[in-house]
Amino acid sequence: MINVGILGCGRIAKRHIELLGNGKVANLRLAAVCDVVPERAELYGQQFSVPSFQHIDELLNAPGIDVVAVLTPSGMHARHAIAAAQAGKHVVVEKPMALRLDDADAMIRACDDSRVKLFVVKQNRFNLPVVKLREALDAGRFGRLIMGTVRVRWCREQAYYDHDAWRGTWELDGGVLTNQASHHIDLLEWMMGDVDSVHARSATALAHIATEDTAVATLKFCNGSLGIIEATTAARPRDLEGSLSVLGEHGSVEIAGFSVNKIRSWQFAKPTLEDADVVENFSVNPPNVYGFGHQAYYEHVAACLLDGSPALVDGLVGRRSLELISALYESIETGREVQLRFRPKRCRLGEVQ
Repeated sequence: MINVGILGCGRIAKRHIELLGNGKVANLRLAAVCDVVPERAELYGQQFSVPSFQHIDELLNAPGIDVVAVLTPSGMHARHAIAAAQAGKHVVVEKPMALRLDDADAMIRACDDSRVKLFVVKQNRFNLPVVKLREALDAGRFGRLIMGTVRVRWCREQAYYDHDAWRGTWELDGGVLTNQASHHIDLLEWMMGDVDSVHARSATALAHIATEDTAVATLKFCNGSLGIIEATTAARPRDLEGSLSVLGEHGSVEIAGFSVNKIRSWQFAKPTLEDADVVENFSVNPPNVYGFGHQAYYEHVAACLLDGSPALVDGLVGRRSLELISALYESIETGREVQLRFRPKRCRLGEVQ
């Protein structure tokens, strides 16, 4: 049994804690919880009969902890993940793995130096429709890729941002590109391949925050295909969609729903027998924007720790999508097209206000 300690008991922690605390993942169990707001940790500690702590050092020094899941604000991920790695714990870190590329590099080095694994949470890669799309890509069914698009049209009222002082700040959170759309941006790059350049614009339309709540971008991929990112938390009065589409010379697929969870269109020039049933058999309808992917993700983490297999999203893969997001912000600040494989100069992520 692999013991997991939860660091940070905010909004996303509920999903992690309930899966681990209720025994939904074989070979993993909830062993402790920790939050700087002691009442948050105590609530979960009492509910699942595990120790609760207020300070990270208490969690890291607790006996029997094998893995630390870092669920703190994004701007704190690096320091917490590095501390966990230096204490000899494997690290699971929520998206984005960090806000600065230098911090991501430091996390990777710390885990390598301590010989522990680093897992970056990208649970939507495990959604059934996404798995089937990736299988079709790997089988070459699309031929030459033409265009990929993601749309995140979600609703986050002001109360969401006001709930925690770090939300919507450059130092600890970032905006819709860094937070809500980071999973979709990861999926777009995973499907379409390496990005050559980006050009982006943003606005703060409805939320009273320092960062953006709305953004659009065009991308050029190294294979010559094009991409579009549309992301907002200003959809009203409720979430509209979180979708991904891939168009190629021999086929097109669109995965919609509000959490890339429902196949809207599945069309190929050369259909297979399975194609007739794929829409019905490989769409899921999760009850919230987090989807069902966290369980499959943790099952993957357990398998990697038990048999030594590589992580689907390790530190290097997590850094890849962070570099793309950083390039989007660089373009927003400069008003120019930005080439990837760059060092940020104007990107404000992680900036102390």
